[in-house]
Amino acid sequence: MSGLRESLTLPAPERGERGLEGRWTRLALRVVEAGPILILLLLAAAMTALSPFFLTGRNLTNLGFQTSIVAVLALGQLLVILTRGIDLSVGAVVALSGVLGGIVAGAPIADGAGGGLAVIAAMGLAGLAVGAANGLILVKGRVMNPFIVTLGTLSIVRGLALVISDAETVTGLPAAVGTLGTGKLGPVPVPAVLVVALAALAWVLLARTQWGRWIYAVGGNPEGARRMGIPVDRVLMSVYVLCGLAAGIAGLLVAGRTNAGSPNAGQLLELDAITAVIIGGASFFGGRGSVANVVAGALIIGVIRNGLNLLDVTPFWQLVAIGSLVIVSLELDVLRGHLERRLKVGRAEASS
Repeated sequence: MSGLRESLTLPAPERGERGLEGRWTRLALRVVEAGPILILLLLAAAMTALSPFFLTGRNLTNLGFQTSIVAVLALGQLLVILTRGIDLSVGAVVALSGVLGGIVAGAPIADGAGGGLAVIAAMGLAGLAVGAANGLILVKGRVMNPFIVTLGTLSIVRGLALVISDAETVTGLPAAVGTLGTGKLGPVPVPAVLVVALAALAWVLLARTQWGRWIYAVGGNPEGARRMGIPVDRVLMSVYVLCGLAAGIAGLLVAGRTNAGSPNAGQLLELDAITAVIIGGASFFGGRGSVANVVAGALIIGVIRNGLNLLDVTPFWQLVAIGSLVIVSLELDVLRGHLERRLKVGRAEASS
């Protein structure tokens, strides 16, 4: 009887321990997944304590202007990274779209009331064209190395911007472009409103449409996605086209802020965009990432730079701080994978 009692009573504590461990693992996983937002809140609290100017209306408005360009680029870059890709050409697209906008602004087609729309359309189409070229080379050319392909288009696009502008800054953009780059709706910068709209659109597409589920599936397991009948080539084409469009919109914001299109604009912005995505918790191995965390990643970069400027710290420390955050974010990704594996093992043991 004692042996029977032991056999009946011993498994219960074990099950309880496993259940408790599972709850703690799930809690830890949620904390890690919310890591970018928590880091942003901690940074904002630290900067508020260190500088009385951080939470002023004027500074927050400046932060909105400064962060919006990287945020727009990061939203486009997220789509590509979710499919295990990368787009290094976006900074050059910023330059090309600005230059083309300036050239169109000086052409007869831009005369009249629709001139601003013609310029804006030209800048967006420039981004779409480069994104489509990247996608076509990868998909139709079967050159499945996005790093090398987009590194090549980076050079081509930057060279085109220099050639068509004769390496000169093009000025005379219409007022509509300036409004998008420097305008405000009350105290809120227009570029920040645009970021919110684009982020909401990206969230709906990724979380509420079949196309969004396909993106995650292609990034998680490309061969498995093909066997399931998912149109992998079309998904890849679409994300590079949309990433190019995001770069064209970022070029519009840059040109609006300076009222000019410069062939040297956008240098190293591709690195800021990729950094924002990685700080935001997306994985280079694809299939993992969220819109909210990527926007948080862009804000983290903006808060670091803005806060260190307010504290009169040399800009070189900005590079150290942002690089350290990238490494921390990669470690969080490793920890997230470990926690997910523990949860799967726990569920398998519980069901066996």
